[in-house]
Amino acid sequence: MANAGADRFVLNVAGGRAVEVLTVQDTDGLPLVFNTGTPSGLVPYPPLFDAAAPHGLRCVLYSRPGYGNSDPQPGRKAADAAADVATILDHLGAAEFVTTGWSGGGPHALACAALLPGRCLAAATIAGVAPYQAQGLDWLAGMAPENIEEFGAAMAGQEELEAMLTVAASMMGDLSATDVANVFGDLVTPPDKAVITGEFGDYLAKTTTSAVASGIAGWRDDDLAFVSDWGFSLEQVSGPVSVWQGDQDAMVPFAHGRWLAAHIPGAQPRLVPGEGHLSLVVNHLDDILRGLVLAARTS
Repeated sequence: MANAGADRFVLNVAGGRAVEVLTVQDTDGLPLVFNTGTPSGLVPYPPLFDAAAPHGLRCVLYSRPGYGNSDPQPGRKAADAAADVATILDHLGAAEFVTTGWSGGGPHALACAALLPGRCLAAATIAGVAPYQAQGLDWLAGMAPENIEEFGAAMAGQEELEAMLTVAASMMGDLSATDVANVFGDLVTPPDKAVITGEFGDYLAKTTTSAVASGIAGWRDDDLAFVSDWGFSLEQVSGPVSVWQGDQDAMVPFAHGRWLAAHIPGAQPRLVPGEGHLSLVVNHLDDILRGLVLAARTS
């Protein structure tokens, strides 16, 4: 497969907004829309591209509204991601795609699976959060204190959340890989600390710094969307979905993955012992993508 390199551009979408997009790999490959976490900037991650290439996948990433060069969309819901993704795919001339969502990207990947039926061939959530209104789930239980504080502020309202995130963002202005674990504090468990090295450590530092380089709007609106109605129901999700979750995750607790696997129609649980929030994607990326492609072929 010929590598077409990387292309970064800004695309006009509904509402007069602009969305920043990054595409990588063969232009003839099946698009893999990778929904990044919260907060995350649009930073290339070569191991993702290298893992996608043998599976015939063309990586498509974009900055959600409020991050980077994507205009804010105040009051956005997770569901709104589907329309932006559809516009991006139309621009690329792609009729079908698969999608993943890591962490805060999980609800946005599920939105694509729910609201773009037939077009989204398969989806995977990787340590993705469950709906805040999930019945039978203590949503905050098992989260590290940093996330309890953050989501507590989100539930208190935009003003309190903005004050909290402004302080947090001030510590993320110029991170190095060695700074990341200290900044994340108890959010990173031992399996996670073990992978914050080398290329992944550099990527994590860059994507975190990039996420707040233009302000906190993207981070704020992600958090507000998580603790609000997502704008779609899990019963609408069609096509195969795999739910990947580690049991050493202090950002998105194991119970979230178990709940999603039990409540998404036909979901395939991939509940992995010994993995944290970060180590899960580092250690199982090829498995995740292989399963996604196999599911797309049989859907």
